[in-house]
Amino acid sequence: MAKKSTRNTKSRIVDAAWKLFYEQGYEDTTVEEIIALSGTSKGSFYHYFGSKDDLLGSLAYLFDEKYEELACGEAVEQNAIDALLYLNRELFAMIENRIDLSLLSRLLSTQLTVQGGKQLLDRDRVYFRLLRRIVAEGQARGEITEEMTVGEIVRLYAMTERGLLYDWCLRGGDYSLCAYAEKILPLFLKTLKK
Repeated sequence: MAKKSTRNTKSRIVDAAWKLFYEQGYEDTTVEEIIALSGTSKGSFYHYFGSKDDLLGSLAYLFDEKYEELACGEAVEQNAIDALLYLNRELFAMIENRIDLSLLSRLLSTQLTVQGGKQLLDRDRVYFRLLRRIVAEGQARGEITEEMTVGEIVRLYAMTERGLLYDWCLRGGDYSLCAYAEKILPLFLKTLKK
């Protein structure tokens, strides 16, 4: 029971923070406002996060919540290439519509400078587990090449998605992330077909 309570407290803090970041912007949101909206204490906040900046890393896990939601859908049970395109389209739509560009940019930049754990590369994330499952099943059904390992394919796929996100941030979001990914990702995935 204590583990569930711990997860709920941390989730409340993360949910409150991202709600405030979206509504007010990162710079205009204080730790005190996050604590008040989450209904937690200052001690709880600092137990999980050393600072407001530490919350930026939780964005990767917010993406994972979206992947958990999508993993339950029938669309992931279709052929592997279509499942990967579906996951990308849904996540990028969420990013484009719900995540402030400056927050995403800040997260991506912290991943370049952080010492130790890099949340976007955490192989235990739902994202990587789901990708490994889709690719392995695709190989087993003969839909995806076996000339590369599951790990190599997942690494290339994740690198391609990160590249699209980095470019979108570098360009200040001056084009539709979703529309661009719909053009680029199928070209990459075509090389993986058996």
